[in-house]
Formats: sequence, structure tokens, C-alpha cells
Amino acid sequence: MGHREELLDGAAQCLYEKGFGRTTARDVVAASGTNLASIGYHFGSKDALLTEALLRATSSWGEELDRALAEPDNAVTTDPARRVEDTWGRVIGLFSTQRRLWATHVEALAQAERLPELRARLAEAQHEVREGLALTFHTLPDDDPEAADRRVHVLGTVYQALLTGIMVQWMLDPDAAPTGRDIADGLRAIAERTDAFA
Repeated sequence: MGHREELLDGAAQCLYEKGFGRTTARDVVAASGTNLASIGYHFGSKDALLTEALLRATSSWGEELDRALAEPDNAVTTDPARRVEDTWGRVIGLFSTQRRLWATHVEALAQAERLPELRARLAEAQHEVREGLALTFHTLPDDDPEAADRRVHVLGTVYQALLTGIMVQWMLDPDAAPTGRDIADGLRAIAERTDAFA
């Protein structure tokens, strides 16, 4: 009973075409050229297979996100606002090239409430993204590891909320969704309103 990779490829195809909630085990079998017994043998259940396929695709997108967050070698700007604008502009560019993956990811978030394994795996991936986002825009104190961990958590959760919110806006209405410049301007306006936090 081989078929593990074929099942993952077939499941990914089904996720893109039908979504997490509408994909059946028979759909995966038809797309992968395998059989129903292979799903149980390799993954235990259709939901576990779909979770694995989604996370594999998301991991690949995560590598692209890491590259988008990294400052290009030829970047010369020292202006923090410009850096924020450019970085978010590169991230937004991924939404159009990976639209099917993002749609699948958004649907999977809704499914996570009923699938504990999916929820746990998505939460684990979320922690990694948060750390990457926090370290992209901020230098952390190296003399106080506990303070650095707290700062990563706080900053990462805010940037994660921003990333997810922008993603949903691009999924629903790309023409009205924010640009990198909009995000930089919005963050600047929030920072200037220090009285809002008083």
C-alpha cells in the first residue's frame, strides 16, 4: 500500500477545487488514482489527510511569505515607514499569486472549530508566523529573554491579526483592499494617536 504522496497531491487538488468541507474521500480517491483503504492506512481518516495536505501547501506558502518579509539585498532605504510599505506590498503581492491557497486556508479556519487536530496544527503554524512577523519589523532586547519573548508574542499577535485581516479583505474585495502604502499610513496614524492609549 503505497499511495501516500498520491493521496496528498489528490487531496490538495480537491482542496483547491472543492474546499475542505465539500471534499469527500471518494473525491480524493478519484483525484489521486488510489483507493479508499489507502486513506485509512496512511492517515487514519479523510480529515487527517486533508489537514496534512493543507499544512503541506501552507508550509510552501510560508516559505514564500518568509522571502516576502525579508528585505531584498538591493534595498537601501533607512526610512522605517518606507520599509513597512515595501514589506507589506510584497506580502500583498502573494495574495494574488496564491489566491486558491488562501481561500482554502480561510475555509479551513472555519472547519478548525470542529476538527481538533486541524485546529492544533493551524495554531502551531500560527506561532511560527507570529515570530517571523515580529522579528521582521522590530529589534528585540537581547539582555532580557523574558521581555523579548513577551515582545515577540505581543507584536506577533498584532501583526498576525493585520495579516489575516488584509488577507480576508483581498479575498472578498481586492479592488478596495489596502495597499502597502495604506498599511504604512494607517500604522503611522495609529502611532501618532498616543492619546488613544492614555
